[in-house]
Amino acid sequence: MGRRGAEEVVREFVGLPSPLGGRAGAGGHPCQGVYHRPAAGPPPRTAFIAAHYDVDFSEHYLAEHLARRGYGFLGWNTRFRGNGAYFLLDHALAEIGVGVRWLRERAGAERVVLLGNSGGGSLMAAYQSQAVEPNVAPVAGMRPVEAVEDLPAGDLFVALAAHRGRPEVLTAWMDPSVTDETDPLSADPALDPFDPANGPPFDEEFQRRYRAAQRARNDRITDWALDRLADLRGTRARDQVFAVHRTWADLRMIDPAIEPSDRPPNRCYAGEPLRANYGVFGIAATCTLRTWLSMWSLRTSQCTAAPHLARVTVPSLVIHATADEGVFDSDARALFGALAAADKRLEFVRDDHYLRRSRPQVADLIDAWVRDH
Repeated sequence: MGRRGAEEVVREFVGLPSPLGGRAGAGGHPCQGVYHRPAAGPPPRTAFIAAHYDVDFSEHYLAEHLARRGYGFLGWNTRFRGNGAYFLLDHALAEIGVGVRWLRERAGAERVVLLGNSGGGSLMAAYQSQAVEPNVAPVAGMRPVEAVEDLPAGDLFVALAAHRGRPEVLTAWMDPSVTDETDPLSADPALDPFDPANGPPFDEEFQRRYRAAQRARNDRITDWALDRLADLRGTRARDQVFAVHRTWADLRMIDPAIEPSDRPPNRCYAGEPLRANYGVFGIAATCTLRTWLSMWSLRTSQCTAAPHLARVTVPSLVIHATADEGVFDSDARALFGALAAADKRLEFVRDDHYLRRSRPQVADLIDAWVRDH
């Protein structure tokens, strides 16, 4: 599995039907990805698969690096790629299973490594959890998905710059000063993280009130979504699209003294938090009622990592980037602590969320760990 040149990596497009539907009228398969493998030699016996809730992972930044080291790498997308507003967890897990089966049955992989990167950390944990002990239920009003009861499990698990889960990351980032969910400018001055009267620095009392208000905002949206679904029952509409404003307001993004790390101050993935927070691009910006309940609600979502990690017993590796602007040391340690695996390892790399400077080194680290197992 020695290092290979970039020209020796073959990229193969993979398009497959979903257990929930066939090809679109325009011809596209619902499940799509790119399989990276070494050009020379027999098919790799060990292959990675990486998938996300809605980000396109087909050309994942580690794919060619790991292929050069002798592995297969399937950057995989469910039909929710770029379509997170309509995400349903059980449907996505069934479609990840399509990719895992393809690796085993068509690509010749004897071992499959589940790579949970960024938001995909909790998603791939949910996949392995469901594969070893079915536990995921359909969201309210939806039919069960038969294919999700028989998923092929992974052999190794890697969490890379991974969040604790969709409900947790949204709640930690959301601006709790919003007083009117239909008005992106509404704000309670006593909770406004961008009012200099409140900080930074943010004192402990403000932080406690702020975190409690973030959870309360999440719960209010859940209450409204449940009530609205009840209102729609028996009408012509089964669901509804709505907006969630201002989700770039984690106090740690603004005040580097809170959970210090190598990250730059006053930065988030979308740039300056104040500007990003009042922009139109953000997680959960557009949802349906059922997508909120399936992915973002603290109360009802099954996209929280910890319960799923408690069913992950295969050897596991957690890698944390210490300059990450949105995943923090406490997140990595929480993921590591929640893993049920007896054989688990926690590693740190000094880089940002996308590992722009250290991708070859991280590929080496993962390669060495996989070889050990």
